[in-house]
Amino acid sequence: MALIASISIDVKKIDKSKLAKGQYLNLDVTVRDEVNQYGQNVSLHYTQSKEEREAKEAKSYIGNGKVVWTDGKVTNALQQGKQEMVDF
Repeated sequence: MALIASISIDVKKIDKSKLAKGQYLNLDVTVRDEVNQYGQNVSLHYTQSKEEREAKEAKSYIGNGKVVWTDGKVTNALQQGKQEMVDF
């Protein structure tokens, strides 16, 4: 698997309470198949806790970007060490 995404983060949107151990920021990157009106298909948001996901709380987005290179395949690592190849 190989993919490079170029992402821009609005540091003013970083919620200091989200820092683990005062210095680590846990984030999730979402890569969509389609691009938006700005040519972007990557978004960055805080990692949600299990409780936040179960409560279906809205994600807090702090950045976006676009895929700038891929080798054509993306590997989805599944539970129990299994892998599934997905065309990108």
